[in-house]
Amino acid sequence: MLHHIPAAPCGRIPSDETCQAWWRTYDMLPHIERHSAQVAAIATEIATLAAAAGKTIAADLGAADAVRLVRAAALLHDLGKTYCIRHGGNHSQLGAAWVMECTGNPRLAQGVLHHVYWPGPLDPELHFLPLVVSYSDKRVRHEEIVSVDERFTDLLERYGHTPQSREHIHRTWAQARQLESILSTYLGVPLHEHPFDCRRLVSGA
Repeated sequence: MLHHIPAAPCGRIPSDETCQAWWRTYDMLPHIERHSAQVAAIATEIATLAAAAGKTIAADLGAADAVRLVRAAALLHDLGKTYCIRHGGNHSQLGAAWVMECTGNPRLAQGVLHHVYWPGPLDPELHFLPLVVSYSDKRVRHEEIVSVDERFTDLLERYGHTPQSREHIHRTWAQARQLESILSTYLGVPLHEHPFDCRRLVSGA
């Protein structure tokens, strides 16, 4: 189905244009592109707030590159979703494998792999990138920036058809609420009140 993808040079952070080229290579549906751009807008703003507060986003990178790293992970978080809608499978796992192949960057792949649910401690000092990508995804319903509760109410209505699915949604919902509180405290910013300005932050999407 897919032709060869030239990988980004090892250690490099893909630009918006490169991420968008991979969207096209992997036949991403237009509404998923728009969703990804909104998630990237939120993740970029949170990373920018963290950098301005002197927080360490990636210990080996300067602030500007660290923000770009978070943004790239958010742009790519649903890379595998269109394929899995059409053919089945776990879009986080598939997307992470594709991102690793394209970028050679395990931090980007980790952000994609765990954007639905983070399996470890909710510690932004240790896991800033995947936690921010996961939280940002929970703030976008389709293509609209909404509250965490609005996002999960919609998910429950659309996908909560079995006890198992409802339990999974409620577990992820609880984590998203907790993560919002932790990140708000970490940044000194009430994220549930923050007016994310996607028009200012999203470029070329």
